[in-house]
Amino acid sequence: MQPFLAPLAALSAHAQEDELQWLEEVDGKKPLAWVGKQNKATEKELGKVDGFDALQERLLAILDADDRIPVPSQMGAHWYNFWQDKEHVQGIWRRTTRASYESGNPTWETVLDLDALSAAEGKRWVWHGSTCLPPEYRRCLVSISNGGTDADETREFDTVDKAFVADGFRLPEAKSRVAWLDRDTVFVGTDWGQTMTDSGYPRQSRTWKRGTSWEKAELVFEGQQADVAVSAYADLTPGFERQFVNRGVTFYTSELYLRQPADGKLVRVEVPDDASASVWREWLVVELKSDWAVGDHTWPTGSLLATKFDTFLTGDRTFLPLFTPADRVSLAGWTATRHHLVVTLLDHVKHHLVVLTPQADGSFAPSEIAGLPTNGTVSAWPVDSDESDELFVMTNDFLTPATLSLGSAVPGAPAPKQLRQATPKFDAAGLVVEQHEAVSKDGTRVPYFQVFRQGLALDGTHPTVINGYGGFEIAMMPAYSGGVGAGWLEKGGVYVLANIRGGGEFGPAWHQAALKEKRPRAYEDFAAIAQDLIDRKVTSPAHLGAMGGSNGGLLMGNMAMGWPELFSAIVCQVPLLDMRRFNKLLAGASWMGEYGDPDDPEQWKFIQTFSPYHLVKPDVDYPRMLFVTSTKDDRVHPGHARKMAARMKAQKHDVLYWENTEGGHGGAANNQQRARMWALSWSFLWSELSAESPADQG
Repeated sequence: MQPFLAPLAALSAHAQEDELQWLEEVDGKKPLAWVGKQNKATEKELGKVDGFDALQERLLAILDADDRIPVPSQMGAHWYNFWQDKEHVQGIWRRTTRASYESGNPTWETVLDLDALSAAEGKRWVWHGSTCLPPEYRRCLVSISNGGTDADETREFDTVDKAFVADGFRLPEAKSRVAWLDRDTVFVGTDWGQTMTDSGYPRQSRTWKRGTSWEKAELVFEGQQADVAVSAYADLTPGFERQFVNRGVTFYTSELYLRQPADGKLVRVEVPDDASASVWREWLVVELKSDWAVGDHTWPTGSLLATKFDTFLTGDRTFLPLFTPADRVSLAGWTATRHHLVVTLLDHVKHHLVVLTPQADGSFAPSEIAGLPTNGTVSAWPVDSDESDELFVMTNDFLTPATLSLGSAVPGAPAPKQLRQATPKFDAAGLVVEQHEAVSKDGTRVPYFQVFRQGLALDGTHPTVINGYGGFEIAMMPAYSGGVGAGWLEKGGVYVLANIRGGGEFGPAWHQAALKEKRPRAYEDFAAIAQDLIDRKVTSPAHLGAMGGSNGGLLMGNMAMGWPELFSAIVCQVPLLDMRRFNKLLAGASWMGEYGDPDDPEQWKFIQTFSPYHLVKPDVDYPRMLFVTSTKDDRVHPGHARKMAARMKAQKHDVLYWENTEGGHGGAANNQQRARMWALSWSFLWSELSAESPADQG
């Protein structure tokens, strides 16, 4: 059955009424009582699954392990890191010296203890990061969230005194955007009352002077109510200090302005609205999401271009191509050191780094970083982009734990020097990885990775789970996961990672192939992978499951509604499911560029075909589902999962529901909660998919 072919009239029955809308009251007494009842039933059942307690304990040990890599960032004379473990449940912000880190046994100095702060203030503070003012990096804007919501408090912090600054910059809880302009001035976007967009983000940016009230900060720019967000920031690169304003019109279109400090005048950086434009020192770097005709030349979608920023502002449109896409080779991103651009490419869903060095004649010369793996995931970021060409490099794949190295972007430099290598968290002996392709309904070849034990008998009996996302141009990459290993692979399960359309595996075109009315292509791709695994006799419907979160949760809802015959169990995490009201709930309005506008009758005609909440029917045998969400998720409303589970239960479908009281969109605020969430998920999948079926018995 494919709901995308159903008559539209049959799908519109629930469009005008929603008998379960009361479950959208996040902290309402009645909805929370319903949540408590569901949680109790889910934990009672899954807590009895053989090995549940041992798995939860092991997952917590993996998450809290002392031998994890403390990922550093350099600020001034120190390397900083945020760390959580069994003794620091909420976490500590800490630092050490470079020499101490490189010794292999660093001495850490605690800068801010969130457990102590939480105890002192009676909150559950979750770290959201810091922005520190160079070059001293003494004053920082620290963001902390009570319970893990996207909305957070901003407080000025002194890293020398290791204390919040009395009478310093401080904002109450909101989805704020704050950036340093100088020691006594910040750009701020926050909730001044009637100043947030329909998506729930700031539509104003202002300058806020030290010693004045944030409510009276001076207006810099104001966007429209329907915009996604407005922000302002300062590029503080020595010798290239500039101020910018960004107006996010939709999720995929924006306007970038250079702000003149003398009079506040804004000068538009004239690139396509859907392009990403950044300034690096004297260069303007533009990433294209669609073809761009400039003069007599058309640059193709997915290109990365560069030109001198100052000459661009005078009208010159002579660009240098830093990258142009090839068959199944696309741009994943770029970063910069003092003298070099480092471009990350995706070559058949494997990372590849290329260093580009500006030459005297204005061209860029390519070079390679020696000693990097050719398979898996590679990420690189500068140690100090203002002063150095050094890079931190992180590598890993499905079976190889992460390695952190220190390298250089200078052509001909030695291979990166290993700083840390994580210890294995599961037994990978005998496990192998293969990359396959399924053929989707329209003939498109869709790749996927399969992790399994060597010598696997192709008899259709193996518990198999497919993980997928398929949206927002996010690529699903091979990555090491102790949780996947301990919860699934060690038990003999087959793990599959789907690279369906909607993601960023092959650049903007791969993403755009599943936008709005084309969204069903992503679901057809996922179904094709499921069918390919069945046809190859890796598994069978009785032993095949799926899991995904957020947009991947929407994917899970559509797989259950559209192809119930292919699966026996599905874990649907922090999902979107009610696509009639998604734009009314929290940040949902910002995603209309991805899904469409359900308030437009013409667009609702196609949106309703992938709205699982409106597709569920009482007379269909759906795979068993576990819905997982968080009360504190202020990005994707928990009402999506609540209402879907309640509607399916009302129709007598067998589903489980679990809602964490904290955690935001990540579903958990600390390692204890993460371990429980994943123990429930893996235990559910194993109990549903490992049982012997009548077909297995012949």
